[in-house]
Amino acid sequence: MQTNKKFLLNYICFQRLFLFRKMKVAPSILSADFSRLGEEINAIENGGADWLHLDVMDGNFVPNLTFGPPVIKCLRPNTSLFFDVHLMISTPETLLQDFLDVGADLITIHYEATQKIDEIIEIIKKSGKKIGISIKPNTPIGTIKNLLDKIDLILVMSVEPGWGGQKFMPEMLEKVKKLKAWRDNNPENYHYLIEIDGGINNENILEVKKAGVDVVVAGSYIFKSSNYKAAISSLHQ
Repeated sequence: MQTNKKFLLNYICFQRLFLFRKMKVAPSILSADFSRLGEEINAIENGGADWLHLDVMDGNFVPNLTFGPPVIKCLRPNTSLFFDVHLMISTPETLLQDFLDVGADLITIHYEATQKIDEIIEIIKKSGKKIGISIKPNTPIGTIKNLLDKIDLILVMSVEPGWGGQKFMPEMLEKVKKLKAWRDNNPENYHYLIEIDGGINNENILEVKKAGVDVVVAGSYIFKSSNYKAAISSLHQ
């Protein structure tokens, strides 16, 4: 019995390594040209992007202000990309249903932004969508360990959330390594993907992959390049 259990665990670990050996790339439209947003999204989709990262900011939880459900609703019919919606807003439970209704495939909320995390997780799971939790750089990773068996993704911020184009914080990779170790040591209960957002480019991507990241968010590096396909390919390690 013990031998069979060990075999099963090893098989699950192998399958995870097989499935995620190539990191997913999720371009963040925060750095795109909003005057031609539809064209920009078509370009990254044709360039090999896996997901579309949508940074929603309210000017309260973070200092910047971006867009809301109406923009996402307009974009949804124009692309088949997986919509990775990152809510950097206070009390996200107040607008949660709006984002579920306009086509989000995964909604990530900030641990620091709400007192109703369990309620939010339940609502999103009942909707059939995926749930992610994000933490700011100064939030210890152990703070959310009790939630890891309930979620589909954990987003590690490698910059202070709120603005694109910031410098990568390499010390955040220690959080990634810890998350990967927890998942590898408990594959029966932990099935989350590890995503990282902030300052990702071709100079740090190998270090990011080695740490154990499954999904990379990149904005400025992709949208400021002259060749979106080449930029995305350089991150598809």
